[in-house]
Amino acid sequence: MASEGGKTEIFRPATGEVITTVCAGVAADVDKAVAAAQAAQPAWGVLTPRERSETLHKVADAIEANAETLMALESLNAGKPQAVVEDDVESAVDTFRFMAGACRSLTSMAAGDYVQEHTSVILREPVGVIGVVTPWNYPLLMAVWKLAPILAAGNAVILKPSEQTPLSTLKLAEITAQILPPGLLNVVTGFGLPVGNRLAEHPDIDMVALTGSVGSGSAVAAAAAPSRKRVHLELGGKAPVIVFADADLAAVARAVREAGFWNSGQECGAACRVLVQDSVADEFTAALAREVEQITVGDPAGNTDVELGPLVSKEHFDRVAGFLERALAGGLRAVTGGGPLPGAGYFIAPTVLADVPAGAEASTNEIFGPVVTVETFVDEDEAIRRANETQYGLSASVWTSNAQRSMRFPRLLDFGTVWVNSHLELANELPWGGFKGSGYGRDLSLYALDDFSRTKHVMFNHGG
Repeated sequence: MASEGGKTEIFRPATGEVITTVCAGVAADVDKAVAAAQAAQPAWGVLTPRERSETLHKVADAIEANAETLMALESLNAGKPQAVVEDDVESAVDTFRFMAGACRSLTSMAAGDYVQEHTSVILREPVGVIGVVTPWNYPLLMAVWKLAPILAAGNAVILKPSEQTPLSTLKLAEITAQILPPGLLNVVTGFGLPVGNRLAEHPDIDMVALTGSVGSGSAVAAAAAPSRKRVHLELGGKAPVIVFADADLAAVARAVREAGFWNSGQECGAACRVLVQDSVADEFTAALAREVEQITVGDPAGNTDVELGPLVSKEHFDRVAGFLERALAGGLRAVTGGGPLPGAGYFIAPTVLADVPAGAEASTNEIFGPVVTVETFVDEDEAIRRANETQYGLSASVWTSNAQRSMRFPRLLDFGTVWVNSHLELANELPWGGFKGSGYGRDLSLYALDDFSRTKHVMFNHGG
């Protein structure tokens, strides 16, 4: 339906051109969506897990059937290369299929008499109406990461996509309109103020979930606090890649080329901060530079060889360029890359920064672009201290051929996911979420279904 808030322009980041316009929603649009969700949720929430599962499988089939359209929109609106959009859509399909099966196999503690002559049963119920705010870096996939478990658990949804990249989410809503009951999924486009804020503060929204920046997460949590609704936050990251001298350095360099520059580095789990043992630092840095110099940069349209596309917007392009300017002015060395590329669009050269001291802005703040920093450490104690000193706690990786270290070291790292001898490998069966400034709550896996449902204890007195 039309909004009273007018229109906002949507840009193509590869050229800077306007693609189209969409509604700039206002608080009244959220209120209408909440009313629709409240009307739809009770009937959906009392369906059996099998019935909800069958519907979610239909959604997965519909996404798969519309894969080419969704990939084209994601590439056009977010500047994603072919490999990235293919992975996004395949993962979106698998997320719905996993949650369709998972909602039929939830377990709780066994019913029993934990008090004499009283039998206890644990019920799992929907939370109700859930507001969702998704980011611009993975518009389709982050929407699905929230929608699939939320719907599987029996809830209704109002979703606000990023004002910069709403097109694939709007297409998803169109695709599912003939599958989901009317009012169960509502999309309100617009800005954080007023749409996102209204979702967080609305008294009839039972929970709000956000994937986004630390600042956005703090704002949503603050707005949600007066109504005491539940909050689920998946925020930023600054993943350390800890490389010991006994690691396969060539394998690490290849992995960082992939995991550090995937989606143009606009990835909260990106392998963006390398901590390498000083005795092999020069060798590793040279190997990484050779890998990064081979990355193909360009407009993804019609070119399947492109590995790295543009940044999402002029605003973000300027932000990343500013990081690089300050880093180079502060004495950091660009082993390769180091700044914007000439021509149209929002392109930054894939960059490796060396001579990075402890506490440097480039190594402590989330750049969220095609930039990897390289620092050095002497021993395990320093590696642990330096890795954990970041405000973020989303993900990290450890690279070593020492079996004892590979078992011991991850336990010392304060991150929600720790890979050993790999980076950025995900599976729907396993949880994703962080500690500290990276937020709380879990996406993917059975843990997401736990987050988007509630437990109720019912006790029956069967004594005399």
